[in-house]
Amino acid sequence: MSQVDLSSLDDTTLLELYSEVMEELKRRGITHSTNNPVANLAESLVTKALALKAMPESTKGYDAIDSRGRKYEIKGRRPTKSNKSRQLSFLRELDKQHFDFLAGVLFHENMTVHKACLVPHAIVLARSKYSAHGNAWLFHLRDDVWNLPGVRDVTEELKRIKGGQ
Repeated sequence: MSQVDLSSLDDTTLLELYSEVMEELKRRGITHSTNNPVANLAESLVTKALALKAMPESTKGYDAIDSRGRKYEIKGRRPTKSNKSRQLSFLRELDKQHFDFLAGVLFHENMTVHKACLVPHAIVLARSKYSAHGNAWLFHLRDDVWNLPGVRDVTEELKRIKGGQ
């Protein structure tokens, strides 16, 4: 889909282009930082699609809240040909139930939404493994999660948001 032959760019130019792209995504409000865009994009799409209120970055244990006061931790993952893992980033203090739902988003390699769901905290806790090394919990967003009772598929809602397709 890209019209630019990225293979013709030297390393420095390619990294500069990446930096400029990240700045532009932040300026447009698609991401809230210039870090890896997967987490930022997931948070942006979920909050817009589900009409959630985003919390300040310093909020402990959750990223957004709905009109009923329910708390959402939002995680995204972009499996690739070279790394097919669906392990989400660390969940800190999962046993303290800082959130009610985990909003999990899987992206295609081109950063469009592949699948997304809302997983109740109890299911996340039951299916997570504690990592002493990371002092946090690990959760994999495998295909069978969408079939669990209580899990809500929100894929189509996210795909309707600009940036989700």
